[in-house]
Amino acid sequence: MITGILKRITLFAYSFLFSCAHSLAQDSELKRIIPKEFSIPASPVFDLMGVTPSQINRTSDIRDFKVDWSFKSWKLSPNLAIQSQPVWEILYNKKKIEKYQQASGFMRKLASLDLSVGSVQDENNDRRIGFAIKMNLYKEKDPFMDKELFAGVEEQLTEEENRLTTELEILVNQLDTMSNLLEKTNLRSQVTVLQTELLSIPVKRKEELQRRSLVFIQEHWNASSVDVSFGKIYSYITDSAGSLKSLRLNRNTGWGGWINGNIGIGKRLLLSGMFRSTFYDELLEFTLSDASTGEEIPGSAIASNQLFAMGMNLRYGGSLFTFFAEFLYERKKTATALQALNDRFTPPEGFVVKEGTLKWDGIFPNALSVGGDWRISRNLMINYGMRCSFDKNWTFRVFSPVVTLSCMMR
Repeated sequence: MITGILKRITLFAYSFLFSCAHSLAQDSELKRIIPKEFSIPASPVFDLMGVTPSQINRTSDIRDFKVDWSFKSWKLSPNLAIQSQPVWEILYNKKKIEKYQQASGFMRKLASLDLSVGSVQDENNDRRIGFAIKMNLYKEKDPFMDKELFAGVEEQLTEEENRLTTELEILVNQLDTMSNLLEKTNLRSQVTVLQTELLSIPVKRKEELQRRSLVFIQEHWNASSVDVSFGKIYSYITDSAGSLKSLRLNRNTGWGGWINGNIGIGKRLLLSGMFRSTFYDELLEFTLSDASTGEEIPGSAIASNQLFAMGMNLRYGGSLFTFFAEFLYERKKTATALQALNDRFTPPEGFVVKEGTLKWDGIFPNALSVGGDWRISRNLMINYGMRCSFDKNWTFRVFSPVVTLSCMMR
């Protein structure tokens, strides 16, 4: 009698603990499995710096902390960016999914607010430091809003759990009245099998959620979306020890805003477009000549300028890997250095700017890039590309291979 009571207490305790663990883990398990992003492109701050394989990146909504590394040479350098979504982390992460689903459209857009900070060392050994803010304006597919994605999973597994629990209770009751030793041993084996099947239900749940998530990502990897971004970059001259000395005034120091969007074409193509405007001050150096004596003195002035960039990117592939080809065009608002100087500087009386001595950083307006990305795992993606820059006459000038590694911190 005492043995039977103990068995029933054990069975009750086992069922109670299993149910509590199930209810506590259900929502957090679902939040971990839901496909939070269709891709893992480089951080927006790297977009503004121009150190990504593709200068027209896909839109993204990471909903987790992410770390990026950028490599433009095999030299080991701390080119690092960190990205997160603070509003999502504070208001919706680790909360019930219904809280996000019932939020207003404005709050869901605010939850996509994305902050990234980063630093790279460029070809001149200048240290570039910056930040960028990004927010989603339109999203064709939001996994967290697809209420049918995981429908039926819990009902099916709960039904199986109840069936196994009922069968387990029947076998335990039979053990109390069983006197045949051989049959008792057989019943104990059946009890062990049922207990193992009960313990495997969380594993089945996870496997089914992952399977549905994989199908969802494969189906909607090229869903349409639009993002808007803003950021600022500072470029510092450094010494041999890497200490920051003075601010470099050129296109690598300034702030910019841009908008980029995607549109899916069929199941295999994704067309992306981007328009960006960057505002910056530029140091102009020149020589002043005395019109009467011919005396020459050095001169300099700071002129404001604006850089426009626009382009298109076409990707082919799927959720695991893609290949792309893109074209980017850049143009300064002030076309010539002399025009920029005249807008901000008036020579002293009797002096003129000597022709041919006025210097500023030119740009190569046309860029063609090819490359791709490979999602190595759920949390890791490698992006790679080769960029060819041309002058306004389409003369080949610069070749730049670039690789970034993006890692979700979860």
